[in-house]
Amino acid sequence: MFVQEEKIFAGKVLRLHVCASDGAEWLEEATEDTSVEKLKERCLKHCAPGSLEDPKNVTHHKLIHATSERVLSDAKTLLEEHVQDEDVILLIRKRAPAPLPKMAEVSAEEKKKQEQKAPDRDAIFRATASLPSHSMDRAVVQTSARDFQTELRKILVSLIEVAQKLLALNPDAVELFKKANAMLDEDEDERVDEAALRQLTEMGFPETRAAKALRLNHMSVPQAMEWLIEHAEDPTIDTPLPGPASQEEAGAEAAPANGTSEEEEARDELTEIFKKIRRKREFRADARAVVSLMEMGFDEKEVIDALRVSNNQQNAACEWLLGDRKPSPEELDKGIDPESPLFQAILDNPVVQLGLTNPKTLLAFEDMLENPLNSTQWMNDPETGPVMLQISRIFQTLNRT
Repeated sequence: MFVQEEKIFAGKVLRLHVCASDGAEWLEEATEDTSVEKLKERCLKHCAPGSLEDPKNVTHHKLIHATSERVLSDAKTLLEEHVQDEDVILLIRKRAPAPLPKMAEVSAEEKKKQEQKAPDRDAIFRATASLPSHSMDRAVVQTSARDFQTELRKILVSLIEVAQKLLALNPDAVELFKKANAMLDEDEDERVDEAALRQLTEMGFPETRAAKALRLNHMSVPQAMEWLIEHAEDPTIDTPLPGPASQEEAGAEAAPANGTSEEEEARDELTEIFKKIRRKREFRADARAVVSLMEMGFDEKEVIDALRVSNNQQNAACEWLLGDRKPSPEELDKGIDPESPLFQAILDNPVVQLGLTNPKTLLAFEDMLENPLNSTQWMNDPETGPVMLQISRIFQTLNRT
């Protein structure tokens, strides 16, 4: 008797439950060495007789492994795709690509964006030209009220440099700066804006993914949402971000093991701590204010600049966007003139001099640069409060004279 060779070496027979998109279900038997494309043809022949007359109909469908949610490759066999007996396979028709927008639709969309765009300065002046001049008094008062907040940031930038120099003269400088840096590290990697996190979770994103996206995008809800959509299929999307401990270990491995004196090691360590503290100075915009101002038609970069200038105050940021946009964001990173009467008066104050030798004061200055809304917390602190009070009094006194 003649027996075909392929029957002798035929693979294991698999019984597969196939489900079509129209709800039809049936049992399909195939060997492990059957290609996915062959199985797809048999499924189409079963649920849609005559569909194989059009060769394109096969390519317009795909088979999906229900358990792993993987799209099976036509060129591979069931064994190569790790399909097991009794597995469920879905027969799905591929979605047709969305048609390209017509020129008329593009023009209409662009016109809509222009209509929603915020008015520029000239348009505002033309619209308010007929208003009485006394209405400008309120704006002048508000501008004067914000002067201290704007000047305070410059003062803090200058005082941070002074505090670092003073603390560096201390024999225990490295330990002091380690203490200050440790304070800044507390809960930094775990801190997430609750309002921003709530917005993303209400959209349907898992909380852990939303928190990771917010940390990677400086608490910006729009950028975090884009990141979540772009990385939805990324297998590492749920991998936790590296913590400060791993970074410190990496830095320790990279450090030279020998050949340096204790003095050089201390100086290098102090330099690295300075760099870490400076990196923590990055501004974080209020997510709710960002969304509100962007809904008015402003670009995200403009909104973040406005909130940075106005210390996360939404109303003040709106006025900055509609006004002459001064001071500019670049001016905020510059300290005040070291020869100015204001800076000299601050440094001559005994309370400020004593406070600048306290690592906690440096921590307070750095935290207020990063989170301006925390100023109240440091004003009420028994160690840093007197320093902040003296700075405020000196500024108000010189401002009046």
